[in-house]
Amino acid sequence: MNRNIPLAERLRPSSLDDYIGQKHLVGPDGIIRKMIESGRVNSFILWGPPGVGKTTLAKIIASQIEVPFYTLSAVTSGVKEVREVLQRCEADSKSIFIKGRPILFIDEIHRFNKSQQDSLLGAVEKGTVTLVGATTENPSYEVIRPLLSRAQVYTLKSLEKEDLEELLNRAITKDDILNKREFEIRSDKALLRHAGGDARKLLNIIDLVEQSTPDGEPVVIDDEIVTSRLQENPTAYDRNGEMHYDIISAFIKSIRGSDPQAAVYWLARMVAGGEDPAFIARRLVILAAEDIGLANPNALLLANATFDALNKIGWPEGRIILSECAIYLANSPKSNSAYMAIASALDEVKNSGDLPVPLHLRNAPTKLMADLGYHQGYKYAHDYEGNYVKQKYLPDGTLNSVYWHAGNNAAEFKMQQRLDSLNKGDAE
Repeated sequence: MNRNIPLAERLRPSSLDDYIGQKHLVGPDGIIRKMIESGRVNSFILWGPPGVGKTTLAKIIASQIEVPFYTLSAVTSGVKEVREVLQRCEADSKSIFIKGRPILFIDEIHRFNKSQQDSLLGAVEKGTVTLVGATTENPSYEVIRPLLSRAQVYTLKSLEKEDLEELLNRAITKDDILNKREFEIRSDKALLRHAGGDARKLLNIIDLVEQSTPDGEPVVIDDEIVTSRLQENPTAYDRNGEMHYDIISAFIKSIRGSDPQAAVYWLARMVAGGEDPAFIARRLVILAAEDIGLANPNALLLANATFDALNKIGWPEGRIILSECAIYLANSPKSNSAYMAIASALDEVKNSGDLPVPLHLRNAPTKLMADLGYHQGYKYAHDYEGNYVKQKYLPDGTLNSVYWHAGNNAAEFKMQQRLDSLNKGDAE
């Protein structure tokens, strides 16, 4: 066994029986296991974080399915390389000596641009090739819709604690290099924490500890040794990846749910992970309007002031400003009435179409327009008591006349009371 080969590669399983994790896909009733065992693989995309077995699954398919298997990396392949491979696949699909469709595995398929993905579409649609893609990014955002409609997406999860412990035991007992060393596992808490559900990272850490332990001495794994070998406490956060979307989602939902403790925690995760402060501030401005809105209009003012203050103060002090804003928004009363109102109005526009503006609401800057009735009958609100007069403002033909409904909070209750009193007074 070549010691220069990384442990993660030395331990890469060649069959599903040795594969750890993803029981929902490769367990006894898992869809991918059934496809491999049947020898008939349909196009699919594997979506999951790094180190959870996407490439390994593809290699297991390659070793067990008796059809031509081609591999491309989206990092190094362009449209030319894709077309060349597809031409070989088309030739294979017409061969009388090959019983199934060739399989094309594309690693990091999210890195293909639209034109590169378009070049795959025809071959997948015609059945010339079976596409197997792997991505760490959300396919909904990174893969074109026509390709998504022709390939099932299977989600892989970060490895559980039990999976990582099984992998640790396999590494020190099955690897031809490590099983010659004496291992002493005093505590695996730091090891599992640093691995963060990533099998490759776990094995790399074990590799590092083993290689830094002199020959003849037992390889000790405990929290202090693992931390000292790594010389850091890496945060599992990819500001351009799926973790970026997951954590900002948790942050927004915590504020919406009026939990300032969780809001500050998720904010800290983003700050520690190097998230763009402007991105966080923009989301706070949106949240202030969408989830707090008219229940506390000052929330939008503070969120906007936070955005401006970040530009003036900079980093790292700007984290304090973000924290203040997040806590304030979490503790504010909530209302989505403004959000629901514009959504309802947009539905109206979609369903009733481009209705004409009533003539009395149109300006009449020319004599012709005045002669046509523009502006005639318009009532200027300030000419009436209380600066209000009942008047038709919606066009004829609308299917609904109420889009804003007051939220269940004191501020909007007061607004609704005023609106009701104006209408009532006018009726009397």
